Amino acid sequence: MLMAHPVVLKNLVEQYETLRAAHAEKGTKEARQRMEDVAYTLCVSTGTREIGAALAAARSRLTALSREGDSALAVS
Repeated sequence: MLMAHPVVLKNLVEQYETLRAAHAEKGTKEARQRMEDVAYTLCVSTGTREIGAALAAARSRLTALSREGDSALAVS
């Protein structure tokens, strides 16, 4: 299975968390739609079908790469 680049995963996780907070605070249709789009992309990027599993898979991969000293994680 192809895996998303760590920087892409990190960005998607951060976007999802930011959008989830914005949707919880404001509840706008736009925030909800964008959150759903990012959730879908995270699921596709991690080979999962549910956002909780996608977040867990992304975080697990990022943690493993961080422990290995992957220099790609240092790119912002």
